[in-house]
Amino acid sequence: MSDRVAIITGASQGIGQATAIRLAKDFSALVLVARNKANLAETAKAVEAAGAKTLVIDADVAEPAAAQAIVDKALAAFGRIDALLNIAGAVPQIDVFEMTDRQWDDGMALKLHGARRLTVEAWPALMEAKGSVVFISGTSASAPKSSFAAVATINAAIIALAKAFADRGIADGVQVNSVSPGAVMTGRRRSYLERWAPLHGMTVEEATEKFPEEAGITRYGTPEDIAELMAFVVTPAARWMNGAALRMDGGE
Repeated sequence: MSDRVAIITGASQGIGQATAIRLAKDFSALVLVARNKANLAETAKAVEAAGAKTLVIDADVAEPAAAQAIVDKALAAFGRIDALLNIAGAVPQIDVFEMTDRQWDDGMALKLHGARRLTVEAWPALMEAKGSVVFISGTSASAPKSSFAAVATINAAIIALAKAFADRGIADGVQVNSVSPGAVMTGRRRSYLERWAPLHGMTVEEATEKFPEEAGITRYGTPEDIAELMAFVVTPAARWMNGAALRMDGGE
């Protein structure tokens, strides 16, 4: 394990939690950020069992003041930031004609602007460490549908934002990439299937089985699948990769 420090947002569940646990093998300390303090404590326990130190910050990255507070606490605790993994961000899957301005704004505030602000605030420390940033997007960015227009739109914006940061990172010595997961089975996806199934005359089990068949994949991805990719992207072996939009989707 190297003497490196990473900040991970959305670390209380799903891909964020899996990524934190996986990175405990490679980083000496992890700053775990999310709104759910109880779940964060469980993540911290698993990370510490794997050998890394933790700093738990229960914060809503959608709040403008959160970014500076997170960076200040991370530097006060560990003195450096080597990687930032922007994973937080749930965007409502609502039809483009039904989604309200408030719902659009909330989705943008958390997944796009929260990640943007945190990257800006962490940038000086990342420059000093010659560090890495990863933004999480999604495969919907390249295949938008009316039923999840906001998800697709915000994911596409995140890919563009990551590319813009990567452009600045060439001169500043900071590596930036984005990761677009496909159909990963998380609590959020299960909740979506529970809502979607009765509207289409199916049981949840039938709906769960139907999607992989229609998408042409053999199974859903797991948070651990994506965590392995996240871990690779912030290793020295991946250093020449910059501005890439990495898709991991089972062949969808």
